[in-house]
Amino acid sequence: MPVTTAPAATVQQAHTAPGPDFDALRRSDPEIADVILGEMGREATGLQLIAAENFTSPAVLAALGSPLANKYAEGYPGARHHGGCEIVDVAERIAIDRAMSLFAAEHANVQPHSGSAAVLAAYAALLRPGDTVLAMGLPYGGHLTHGSPANFSGRWFDFIGYGVEPDTGIIDYDQVRLLARTHRPRAIVVGSIAYPRHPDYALFREIADETGAYLIADAAHPIGLVAGGAAPSPVPYADVVCATTHKVLRGPRGGMLLCGADLAERIDRAVFPFTQGGAQMHTVAAKAVAFGEAAAPAFSTYAHQVVTNARALAEGLAAEGVAVTTGGTDTHLITADTAPLGLDGRTARGRLAAAGMVLDTCALPYGDERGIRLGTAAVTTQGMGKAEMARIAELFSMALREDRKALTEVRELADGFPPYPARD
Repeated sequence: MPVTTAPAATVQQAHTAPGPDFDALRRSDPEIADVILGEMGREATGLQLIAAENFTSPAVLAALGSPLANKYAEGYPGARHHGGCEIVDVAERIAIDRAMSLFAAEHANVQPHSGSAAVLAAYAALLRPGDTVLAMGLPYGGHLTHGSPANFSGRWFDFIGYGVEPDTGIIDYDQVRLLARTHRPRAIVVGSIAYPRHPDYALFREIADETGAYLIADAAHPIGLVAGGAAPSPVPYADVVCATTHKVLRGPRGGMLLCGADLAERIDRAVFPFTQGGAQMHTVAAKAVAFGEAAAPAFSTYAHQVVTNARALAEGLAAEGVAVTTGGTDTHLITADTAPLGLDGRTARGRLAAAGMVLDTCALPYGDERGIRLGTAAVTTQGMGKAEMARIAELFSMALREDRKALTEVRELADGFPPYPARD
């Protein structure tokens, strides 16, 4: 969906775009219809600043709501465990071909149900229980699948965490190399959920080769920027790239894997039959739609605007007294500390939510307090630019001070940029 600067629309107008089957749903199940309308109203009247969220295009939503949802399709195109897969095979082949072309990868698997499922499959393909894995520590932005004791990763594998430099917040590459030499991990994971800078994939590759480790890139957050040419690609460096298809990529909620031809069979077998059953063919088709959209020139413009907006928002927040980690961002993602304003992250998130500004908390390096994590993918999809980022920073300050006018002014801003403009 191209970036749009649509005219202002009322909440009621924004509610007119659920799709052609919505009237049937309203007749058969008004309770769920009201839930959908309620969520559309929430999305249309506030600012969605969660770094992992975005607004898919109407075409992606159409594929998700298609009869492809009816088909059981265990296996892969041409080798299914169910009959009648001739049509859905075409959809999956299209998705695979588009993903390979978009990311210049030798092989793609588009079946993972989520980013975590993709990481699980990568581990299943390359590791055995008890293997040592080096990944970014959770206090520094690592994901649950990077060794949390509450997650399968922390229970099945011996994770060693690397961190960031205390003064800059940048990955401590000397520490990464030292830990790799000391522990000789079977795999090194590069990627995080709360690191706003580009990792040095080439240096990670060098360290992995030096210590005999596989390199797994968890690119769930930056993969959409990679698709738009606004971030470096991990594909030439990593043995396996795990990613999501939502976030900046603006597709359906799901995952995918990219790898070289040498690991293709191992990756495919790790997805099916080892970690998953039947693929969700409506989601696979929606991924194909998103890959097609991301290949268009307009998406490159969008991806670069996402980064421009994030940098502008980070500057605005800093001007309002928020401590932005690493001093800024290279991506769609910003992490920050509200302690200079006398607020911990959870309190800040609550005050912002009360004003219609939705975001997350995150761990902060070298401290027990939590900070805030936000992103610009969704508001950029709505057509907002640098001027709106400056305004959002002002609204942040108002909300954190519990200024009662903040909610009204957030709604006024959101009204001018509906996520799904009204259709005639």
